[in-house]
Amino acid sequence: MKPVKVGVLGLGTVGGGTVNVLQRNAAEIARRAGREIIITRASARDLGRKRICTTQGIALTTDPRQIIDDPDIDIVLELIGGTDFAKELVLKAIANGKHIVTANKALIALHGNEIFAKAGAKGVIVAFEAAVAGGIPIIKAIREGLSGNQIQWLAGIINGTGNFILTEMRDKGRDFADVLAEAQALGYAEADPTFDVEGIDAGHKLTILASIAFGIPLQFDKVYTEGITRITRADVEYAEELGYRIKHLGIARRTFEGIELRVHPTLIPQRRLIANVDGVMNAVLVKGDAVGATLYYGAGAGAEPTASAVVADVIDVVRALTGDPENRVPHLAFQPEALSDIPVLAQGQVRTAYYLRLAAEDKPGVLADVTRILAAHQISIEAIIQKEPHENKTSVPIIMLTQTTLEQEMNAAIAEIEQLTTVSGKVNRIRLETLG
Repeated sequence: MKPVKVGVLGLGTVGGGTVNVLQRNAAEIARRAGREIIITRASARDLGRKRICTTQGIALTTDPRQIIDDPDIDIVLELIGGTDFAKELVLKAIANGKHIVTANKALIALHGNEIFAKAGAKGVIVAFEAAVAGGIPIIKAIREGLSGNQIQWLAGIINGTGNFILTEMRDKGRDFADVLAEAQALGYAEADPTFDVEGIDAGHKLTILASIAFGIPLQFDKVYTEGITRITRADVEYAEELGYRIKHLGIARRTFEGIELRVHPTLIPQRRLIANVDGVMNAVLVKGDAVGATLYYGAGAGAEPTASAVVADVIDVVRALTGDPENRVPHLAFQPEALSDIPVLAQGQVRTAYYLRLAAEDKPGVLADVTRILAAHQISIEAIIQKEPHENKTSVPIIMLTQTTLEQEMNAAIAEIEQLTTVSGKVNRIRLETLG
């Protein structure tokens, strides 16, 4: 058989890593795919820039449109990132009959429904394993390996930057701003870290995971996102004292009322394996009705870990080239006409437990006022710790763990507690999940 020709859009970290892996493992990849796979063309904004890969034998251009319009190219690798221009290129490539492999989580989360519909109509494949959790084959695991299960819930550390920050705060007693500056210096965080620390990046990934887990359309606009910027060193220490660790989780859960889609800091028991995933590593815990709980762990970013997923997708596409398009694995795991309209719950309708930290005057009756408000909203207390007042302070830190309750009730209770004259400042609230 003649070789499959690949065009690469973008020769940055992931693009360069992909070129390296495809070239270094060419013989092994051909054995697996059944055909030789060669990169013939690539695009980059700056052709003179020093790269992590060799481009000898690859025709370079600054115009990616030349690649998607090249009739000899079979598969286009979209590795430029962003959404608007990437969407334009992908849709044009699909219209030209090209198969697509992408690592672009924002593109899939925001425009995947349209892209998959166009690809289905054209009979081409859009593969996106590298869009979630870097080198961890989590999409293939849920879409294919767990296809006999009804997925009940999943919870993931799916942003390495946030996990690095929380790990450093816990292990070294550092403050958020200090660790963020180091993460930027190390290249883990961008100069503008908003997408990482505010949960937007994780929200894009959770959108994709939830769609393939529950058979629902991609709905990023319905994902609740909350970042880690309000987590303090004190919260990390108190959580440890109570037997928990704080992780920035993406959580998707099927309930009788609908689907929960939420990204936020979360207390989880120290004994859980996922609580011990540290640094920039990623992990996803998936609970199926037949298999039980399964954990997937590995590098969530980086040149070659992500390239591993990109190349695996290329091999899958090549294997499917001679097959019947009607019998391919669906993009979102479920047949397009079988996607469900199960509602996504508003965050106020979510049920979970909570960690609460507040500063209250050190005098009789204050704690009784707080517990009375919680009881009025049917919120039961699991544990209470009252700490010694800080030096030169008249207020004392009070830490509470609650049992599971409706978030809208907790919101109302917190609003009332903050109105008490004996409570100063805001109540710091972190959700708690046992992941049992």
